[in-house]
Amino acid sequence: MNGNEPTVEIFRPFGEAWDWMKRILFQPFDFRKWLVIGFAAFLANFSGNGNYRFNLRLGDKADWSFRSISHDGSTDWLQNCAVPLLIAGAILLLAIFVALVWIGSRGRFILTDCIVRNRAAIAEPWREYRREGNSFFLFSLIVGLIVLAIVAVAFVPVLLPFIQGWTEGAAFVASLTAGIILVVAVIFLIAAAWSLISQLMVPVMYRQRCRAAVAFRQILGLITTRPGPILLYLLFFFVLALAAAMVACLSVPFTCCIAAIPYVGTVILLPVYVVLAAFPLFFLRQFGTEYDVWAMSGDQGISAPVVPPIQPPPPSDPSPGPVA
Repeated sequence: MNGNEPTVEIFRPFGEAWDWMKRILFQPFDFRKWLVIGFAAFLANFSGNGNYRFNLRLGDKADWSFRSISHDGSTDWLQNCAVPLLIAGAILLLAIFVALVWIGSRGRFILTDCIVRNRAAIAEPWREYRREGNSFFLFSLIVGLIVLAIVAVAFVPVLLPFIQGWTEGAAFVASLTAGIILVVAVIFLIAAAWSLISQLMVPVMYRQRCRAAVAFRQILGLITTRPGPILLYLLFFFVLALAAAMVACLSVPFTCCIAAIPYVGTVILLPVYVVLAAFPLFFLRQFGTEYDVWAMSGDQGISAPVVPPIQPPPPSDPSPGPVA
């Protein structure tokens, strides 16, 4: 590693993100600004920043048979239409999911713009970063298809015992357990990797106005050249995400379930969202001006935070030896 490379810190960018959040939301406090930036954070969550669960609880004795117990011909239409209805419902859910991901991809750039420029705006950044948002959306869909293929391959060991006809015994249990552990490990690693890469791609695309593939290659380059700081950042952000999740869970009973309302909850917890969104911006700017979203302040009127630049470590002192 080059000794002249700047020192990349982890805790200082978090402190800067915290101070910047206070400047955006509390200096001065503007409720309308909270509502607008909260809506931007709400949109950004659609692309995967938040956790969405769609639970379907079925009884232990759920009957998936479409046959009537007393068949009298009155339910023939239901039997004939069941499969088309299920297919149509699946297509509708898939279309809604894709639309939400598209909105969330654009929302990420809106939220980034609100934080960088310290302003509350939706329509202008929606139009300005249309190309970058659409590029990130298409790239996310491609990554999603690749991930599904990888998970499907990793799921083969789980199905292997059933394919071979094993239904009991120690070999069946061992094979099934190993397959489940493999699937869970693959899903966790892929989720962590994509969360890190996508989180850092958006500031690069915002700063350089580049396509998603270009930003992806740059982030991979940073990971391969500076793996230590990137790994520490990922671990620290994981801790922050857990803390944010705990705060979100505690806010529900303390607000009489008002925080459980999607958009309202985002506004209530807006300081948490802003800190988590600003932290990657301050972390990335340590790698150079091409990654500094506030380096555009000269030609776009962005009010950049006053942060002392990180200096590279001083070179070793080549003191001359004693003169004979």
